[in-house]
Amino acid sequence: MDSLFPCRLDENISSDAPVRLVNQIVDKLDISPLLSTYKGGGCPAYYPRMLLKVLFFAYLNNVYSCRKIARLLQENILYMWLSGKSTPDFRTINDFRSKRLKSCIHSLFTQIVLMLVELGYISLEKQYIDGTKMESAANRYTFVWRKSVEKYKDRLENKIQCILSQIDEGILGDNTAPGESTLPIDSHALKEKIDAINLENRNKRELRQIKKLNEEYLPKLQEYEKHLEIMGERNSYSKTDPDATFMRMKEDHMRNGQLKPGYNLQISTENQFITNYAFYHNPGDTLTLISFLLYGRMRYCRFMKEVCADAGYGSEENYEFMERFGISAYVKYNYFHMEQTKKWKCDISKQDNLYYNEPEDYFVCPMGQYMKFAYTIKAVNDNGYESEISVYRAKNCQGCPLQNKCHKGRGNREIKVNHKLRRYKQLAREKLTSSKGLEHRSKRPVEVEAVFGQIKWNKEYKRFRHKGLEKIVMDFGILAIAFNIGKMICKQKKAKKGRDGKDYKTDKGRKLSFMRGIFISCWINHKKRKKLEGTLFGHPHLFAVCSIHKTVDTYLFPLLHPPTNIT
Repeated sequence: MDSLFPCRLDENISSDAPVRLVNQIVDKLDISPLLSTYKGGGCPAYYPRMLLKVLFFAYLNNVYSCRKIARLLQENILYMWLSGKSTPDFRTINDFRSKRLKSCIHSLFTQIVLMLVELGYISLEKQYIDGTKMESAANRYTFVWRKSVEKYKDRLENKIQCILSQIDEGILGDNTAPGESTLPIDSHALKEKIDAINLENRNKRELRQIKKLNEEYLPKLQEYEKHLEIMGERNSYSKTDPDATFMRMKEDHMRNGQLKPGYNLQISTENQFITNYAFYHNPGDTLTLISFLLYGRMRYCRFMKEVCADAGYGSEENYEFMERFGISAYVKYNYFHMEQTKKWKCDISKQDNLYYNEPEDYFVCPMGQYMKFAYTIKAVNDNGYESEISVYRAKNCQGCPLQNKCHKGRGNREIKVNHKLRRYKQLAREKLTSSKGLEHRSKRPVEVEAVFGQIKWNKEYKRFRHKGLEKIVMDFGILAIAFNIGKMICKQKKAKKGRDGKDYKTDKGRKLSFMRGIFISCWINHKKRKKLEGTLFGHPHLFAVCSIHKTVDTYLFPLLHPPTNIT
């Protein structure tokens, strides 16, 4: 039947549609930092809250292209309802995402997480931390390596010093060897020296050398200095994305361990909601934990009470930091699982299996010889943290029958012991083997690893689509918000199914798994004994009956649904 007036868009949208939840959540956000980025004047801009809703809903549905979003605003009823039939073009959407959201995406993400706390989905009392390396949008073959730059820069400086010495002395011969060690010179000092050279009374060869310094060597030296300045403390960077560092990725399409430009993404989760994220240039996880925890404190104004992470984060510096601020560290260390094996416990070459007398400060070797303190050495990591390592040495290992099994070095055995780290490992071992530690260890792969799997495969976000750290942080911030909203939608659907009645995963799925278990167990018994013996649930020869070309429901339905009216 035709209506007099046009239909409303929301008449065709269900009350529990995800687009309605996105609309409600964004309406509750404080977007004053976003509004402050608009100076006013000129043509009226599209309302920022509407653009936020469109972006969050698009990322929720794996739509990341501005052109696709602009097309959906004209074709899809959900996007038309969400935008109020506004149709911004792809340039407007891209400018809003790239320029406006860069400065306030952290505030929006924090508000979403605090909203989850109010709704009871998370508590912000514990966090499961892990990292992954994601490839940048940069060209894979536009690399700049620190060692190469430093090597060629030294060669160039030697050539420059050789020419300058010849000009200063007025000698045309090669009096200065190219390989002679000279003081380093920068581009500013070289330019000043070139400007100070008097060009009068110079022969053609000297003028040629001066011209070469000014037109060839000086620009090249400036180029090397620029490379080192962009690189900072890193060992490499990409020319098409200077913020990206070359790392070894798990996704190795060439199967040769090729290094690719990328970023080390660190996230923390609770109940599979993303509670914090950060990006780092170093490929390892050990040096990122402290700054990541400080970043979480800056975001929520407090530390979380419990931290669970894998062995990549177990170091003396990290343990000391968490102990200082009262954080319960359920963090593994290297060889944690190896220590639980019988092979490790029976290996006499491991210093952990040696007896240590703490009051008198000596170890006892497998033959009963005392290994007393010899000297102390210092070790400094890349963060500048200094560790104190004690060295213990045996007096005489000659003729020992266990020498080949005890140690492989020549002479008397020496062991290096970090007593501080030894104590932290003991505390971590006690926590990880407790009942609460076992619970955290079992949940950690389900928590953060599952989130990475959802992001990379279900969300199709395996590689960044922007260049530059600021834009990447902005883009992943939108993705993290959309991911949390999607997880909230899933939780609400599960809760609703639990209230309304049967759920597929709890009712039908249980039946299918029960049937599958019957067939598997019968097949195993058939292969072992060649013939089934006895009965199964009171039905003799169930496997033989189910093998006949008849429907399975005819024979299994009475088992799954026994009659209730039998007296």
